[in-house]
Amino acid sequence: MKAKVYIMLKKGILDPQGNAVHQALQSLGYSGLEGLRVGKYLEIEMKDRSRAVAEKEVQEMCEKLLANTVIEEYRFEIE
Repeated sequence: MKAKVYIMLKKGILDPQGNAVHQALQSLGYSGLEGLRVGKYLEIEMKDRSRAVAEKEVQEMCEKLLANTVIEEYRFEIE
């Protein structure tokens, strides 16, 4: 079983890394970009768990360590 976790800054939180990548792409000639935000993607391999247990554990991992829920939002998928 695999969990795919996506973490992004909440809307309204400044994203200096996203701004830097956006500006770099524009300087390379990629015009017409309206915005760019940088986030985190994690894959967690899990075994010997039911889907319900895996979902509960991944949510706990995100809340306790993986995401700073004050400024970030997360979502995940279980495969």
